[in-house]
Amino acid sequence: IIVQRIQDMLIHGIESWSPILPVKRVVLDFSSPNIAKEMHVGHIRSTIIGDTLARIFEFANIEVLRRNHVGDWGTQFGMLIQFLFEKFPNGEEAANQAIGDLQSFYRDAKKKFDENPDFKGRAQQARGEDRYLAAWKSICQISRNEFDLVYKRLNVELEEKGESFYNPYIPRVLEELTGKGLITESKGARVIEGRKPPLIVVKRDGGFNYASTDLAALWYRLNVEMAEWIIYVTDVGQQQHFHSVFSAARMAGWLPDQKEEKYPKASHVGFGFVLGADGSRFRTRSSDGAVRLVDLLDEAKSQSLAQLIKRLTENGQIAKWTDEELDKTSEAIGYGAVKYADLKNNRLTDYKFSYEQMLSDKGNTAVYLQYAHARICSIIQKSNKDVEELKMTEFITLGHPDERSLGLHLIQFAEVVEQVCDDLSPHRLCDYLYTLSERFSQFYTNCQVVGSPEETSRLLCQATAIVMRQCFHLLGITPVHKL
Repeated sequence: IIVQRIQDMLIHGIESWSPILPVKRVVLDFSSPNIAKEMHVGHIRSTIIGDTLARIFEFANIEVLRRNHVGDWGTQFGMLIQFLFEKFPNGEEAANQAIGDLQSFYRDAKKKFDENPDFKGRAQQARGEDRYLAAWKSICQISRNEFDLVYKRLNVELEEKGESFYNPYIPRVLEELTGKGLITESKGARVIEGRKPPLIVVKRDGGFNYASTDLAALWYRLNVEMAEWIIYVTDVGQQQHFHSVFSAARMAGWLPDQKEEKYPKASHVGFGFVLGADGSRFRTRSSDGAVRLVDLLDEAKSQSLAQLIKRLTENGQIAKWTDEELDKTSEAIGYGAVKYADLKNNRLTDYKFSYEQMLSDKGNTAVYLQYAHARICSIIQKSNKDVEELKMTEFITLGHPDERSLGLHLIQFAEVVEQVCDDLSPHRLCDYLYTLSERFSQFYTNCQVVGSPEETSRLLCQATAIVMRQCFHLLGITPVHKL
């Protein structure tokens, strides 16, 4: 049965191993940076984990609505817009140049907001005029352009539906919850009891907050987008908030009781912090104190390129590589190393960020796995027969214990993918991939492959390469075929 399953996969493709799940449409809410602020390390975890979960659900033939719930509404925009118009009352060109550097512009506006009560009052009333709306749109677009620099490097696709998108739905959602007797007055605010502390949905000043927005978003996703599973990927610090929102939704009858294991359902996918070498929260700081994920990713690519050139030079192979090959390979290895270093950990734990460790070619790293994959590609190329012809005319034999061990591990792929879909823990796929490379190494060491009269051993190499590439794809890593 092991041989038959591998043979079927070789003929019909890896898609024949995709799991069948009881849902057809999933909303994945991930990344979600704040407009006018740089993306920080917390966002890279959410972005990487969310993208991998999306890829895995898509592999299982589920429609995934990838949602970027950006923070694009609230007091900070009144603050930024009022500061803009007071500083540049007549100079539109100067204003555009100033907000082009959103980080320093935000910092200056925040300082004045915190120190000047009169300005704070004016900022809180900044709304309504066309010029305010135009300025808000301009600030949002500048931020999007910055975010896209990160998403492009990470090869992540998202559809933005920010906080502002759900604003029109808040009144009707709160009206429905009030009609069901779920919203009560408490110390001038309106709250939903049920969990402690109560969920505040309208502040004392009558304003809405994260809870009101998130309830409106959940309602929209259930009733308009008709999602069967809504998944939120944020740090563990927001777990209590989302559990309170889910609890309110169950009380309203939007979601079934937690014990029933029915759909639709909502889940929070929490993750720990990225730490520096000293064990404190990781920060990459430029001279002006800003945290830039673009710089972090570029540094990973730069160090990867330096290592690649050094190794190829030492091996006398550098002349065989074009500049474009060096660039693309170092990018695939560098970005892949950052992703894998994050994903291989249980998402709930913290981990230390280290270029040296993640770019090592030894141990459980993306670099080691890329070398393993490139070696398999080299073995297949040395075959005396065309692999495409082999898989149609020959059958795999698993006579050696290491062949059976590799074959058995290969067919466990679908089961692992299904498990990740169930418990939303991508590290299981990393564990599987690393073990696969180890099993292959053992097989290659103890079984004759190159020059073997048993050409079918090449089919086992081909099956391993296909499954490795699929794992890379699901992890958002570009596989390298030559190293």
